[in-house]
Amino acid sequence: MLHLPLGPVMCDVAGHALDPAERARLTHPLVGGVILFSRNYRDPEQLAALCQDIHALRSPHLLIGVDHEGGRVQRFRTGFTVLPPMRTLGTLWDDHPQRARRLARDAGYVLAAELRAAGVDFSFAPVLDLDYGGSTVIGDRALHRNPQAVSELAHALVLGMQEAGMSAVGKHFPGHGYVAADSHVAVPVDERTLSDLEFADLLPFRQLIDLGLAGVMPAHVVYPRVDSQPAGFSHRWLSEILRGELGFEGVIFSDDLTMEGASVAGDVTARARVALAAGCDMVLVCNRPDLADQVLRHLAWPPTPMSLIRFARMHGRPHPPSRMALLESARYAAALRHIAGLGQTDTQLALDDPTAPLPSGDAGGAERV
Repeated sequence: MLHLPLGPVMCDVAGHALDPAERARLTHPLVGGVILFSRNYRDPEQLAALCQDIHALRSPHLLIGVDHEGGRVQRFRTGFTVLPPMRTLGTLWDDHPQRARRLARDAGYVLAAELRAAGVDFSFAPVLDLDYGGSTVIGDRALHRNPQAVSELAHALVLGMQEAGMSAVGKHFPGHGYVAADSHVAVPVDERTLSDLEFADLLPFRQLIDLGLAGVMPAHVVYPRVDSQPAGFSHRWLSEILRGELGFEGVIFSDDLTMEGASVAGDVTARARVALAAGCDMVLVCNRPDLADQVLRHLAWPPTPMSLIRFARMHGRPHPPSRMALLESARYAAALRHIAGLGQTDTQLALDDPTAPLPSGDAGGAERV
């Protein structure tokens, strides 16, 4: 096993198992993590073997993350609990807030416990964006329009994830829910002032940070009345506001640098350099191994001691229960019983529809296989 500090680049792999080129790429000193997609999943046993293989490459082991929120952004389905869109919890909140909080914690526990049993370290969840009704890329991924509802439901989700041994990553700072444009294919522009954001979109981030949120992913959105750069490339947003004013001490993960919303920062190596200089700890390069190799060839960015400390917090709790032990767990059985039927009908209908679009989310959107 190679003993090597984690680097600032997260990349992906093509299939169900590592090939020799991927093994070489993942042992590059600049690599610190791997993001998985549905193309990397056949069944829980195969996923566990893939994660074990990735973790065995290096010490400390590479971080393994996934976009696994529920609803249309859930990478692993067959053999996993199909979770509803998070909007379902927000709808329940309107009439039964206490029940919604309890179910949010159970949903977070199930989400994280199933991933941890397979060896995945963390999910890029929860979404902290507000639902203004105009964003198709966020849409029902958002918990609610009310920032206090989002804060409380997201906190319950995070508590459930932590109970299962997983840290959380809140996204998309400082808020992607207001703009209609999709940053996978455009450069969204939000014309609101910082004051507008402080009294709305920033509130869930502020509250979750105060409660110890471990990770944040910024948006590829430009807020020109605050800074000319998209938030993920902005020193003003990441170093001055997120780190300085909000006191965030966790990992800042860039969104996927191959997205159109990142194009304003130049070629992929320039994007990585600008994002890291602005305050990101780790940058994502997804669905383009050629671009990942380009970044690894040309980027000169040794990890800082502070980033290494932050990365350690994103490792899943050691020695998670096996899948068999999880299935026999009373806590897991109770959580499944509690969330049974929560939005399941609509989700199942979507899954059964052969014309339904592929799930889209962060890290490259609808993935290419």
